[in-house]
Amino acid sequence: MNRFHVHLNVTDLQASIRFYTQLFASAPAVVKPDYAKWMLDDPRVNFAISDTGRAPGVDHLGLQAEDGGGLREFGRRLDAAGGAVVPEEAAVCCYARSDKFWTEDPQGTRWETFHTFGDATTYHAADADGAACAPGPVAMEPRARQGAACCAPPAGCC
Repeated sequence: MNRFHVHLNVTDLQASIRFYTQLFASAPAVVKPDYAKWMLDDPRVNFAISDTGRAPGVDHLGLQAEDGGGLREFGRRLDAAGGAVVPEEAAVCCYARSDKFWTEDPQGTRWETFHTFGDATTYHAADADGAACAPGPVAMEPRARQGAACCAPPAGCC
């Protein structure tokens, strides 16, 4: 089953962990020096917070696919929605390894669809600038602009 995803930027990670632990009546499943994540079943949501220097508030919303097939379906839906879609294969972000598609809605809210297939030891890949591991669609050239189908990942990627 897929899961809704919300990622908030916070200024005080420990205070936020205390607040959300009480609100969700559950301790986070993952706690790192700059990050925490709850994998809740009621409501079914992947709720993450981080203190990485970005402006406080909603960083992005998303949909977490249970498997690669679910991610490909999300990719087809994003293509049908008509915006620029940015694929990210084997991304290291939020202490996880995932294949992803990024887009923005008409208001500019960033949306991430992803399938996580492993853990990572860092918040973001070593070659990232550290500001975020969630690129804006303008920051990368979508496959559709490179002449290939956007949301059909190469064989074996998902």
